[in-house]
Amino acid sequence: MQARLYRSTLTYAGLTVHTASSGPVAGLDALYLELDDGRHRAVGEVRINCAYLNGYEPDYLLARAKTAIGDLDWQAPPETLRAEVAESQLPAPVRMLFDIALWDLSARRAGVPLAHLLAGEARSLSHATNQTLFLSADEAFDRQVAQYVSRGFRDLKLRVGQDIEADCARHARIRAVYGEAVTLAADANGAWTPADAPARLAALAPYGLSYVEQPIPAGDWDAMTRLATSAPVPVMLDESLATSGDVGELIARRDAGAGRLQGHLKLIKLGGLTPALAAAHALKRAGIAFMIGQMNEGAIATAAALHLAVATRPLHAELYGADGLVNDPAEGLTYADGHVAVREAPGLGLNFRAPSAPISLGE
Repeated sequence: MQARLYRSTLTYAGLTVHTASSGPVAGLDALYLELDDGRHRAVGEVRINCAYLNGYEPDYLLARAKTAIGDLDWQAPPETLRAEVAESQLPAPVRMLFDIALWDLSARRAGVPLAHLLAGEARSLSHATNQTLFLSADEAFDRQVAQYVSRGFRDLKLRVGQDIEADCARHARIRAVYGEAVTLAADANGAWTPADAPARLAALAPYGLSYVEQPIPAGDWDAMTRLATSAPVPVMLDESLATSGDVGELIARRDAGAGRLQGHLKLIKLGGLTPALAAAHALKRAGIAFMIGQMNEGAIATAAALHLAVATRPLHAELYGADGLVNDPAEGLTYADGHVAVREAPGLGLNFRAPSAPISLGE
């Protein structure tokens, strides 16, 4: 088995990623792991300029990935390596990188799409997705809404958290133009205080939101539970769900009466498909609605989340991450009519062309 790392900066056409937590982001620093056993070439991807999410700097994640390649016994079966990675002390983004590549390898060897392997049955490799509207000037914001709706995307999530009056005005403009033809949600990225959050949820509630995501910072489960118990809309946890222990805490809080709590599962937080699949099954057993989602990421990472969504059938899905990238080295992911899809082929279903020479593992 040969393991190779590649790195590439991915950019969007006419779009700047800008949230209350990230600030403006010029491009996506993507790290790829390619596994080649002589018959099959599998690939994983993770975005490594995400310190605002997890505190890890890109070069640190790269160094940990290079070390991990040398530490693993690549003659072992993929399922054995996935278990080893899942139980390791590697940072979650590095675990995600390896886990995706190993699942892709398993599915390619089995000759089936990854979603079929995850679900245990054949399913359509298409799933509905929302589109996210980032913080921007009103003219650019309204133009982006119109573009999404014209392409058939009617499930829209607005980034909020800096100015509640401006947040309400943006929701009001969308409702005035499109009425109930669109579904709306909001994401504060933990920008509100527990004291301010109830009034701000009440201000947004008249716009018929499906949920408000991470209204207050992660960490204070008691405050989040109190907020959700009296909230006029469901509260979707994102940054609060960073580990399998957090998933267990959500289930315990739901059982304790916080019935309007929901969970947003992301591979980059949990460490890949393996823990995210287990979390989805646990939330489903507990009767807790969940979303399969992602950050802004390239096609490989997005396709992995898509296959997970197809396999687990979440209430919501956020799979817009690769839409509009102009220089992605993976091809085959398509966006249309409110859905994202891949072709029916073994593994992730994408064609990967190395964006550069491999990174030297001896550096």
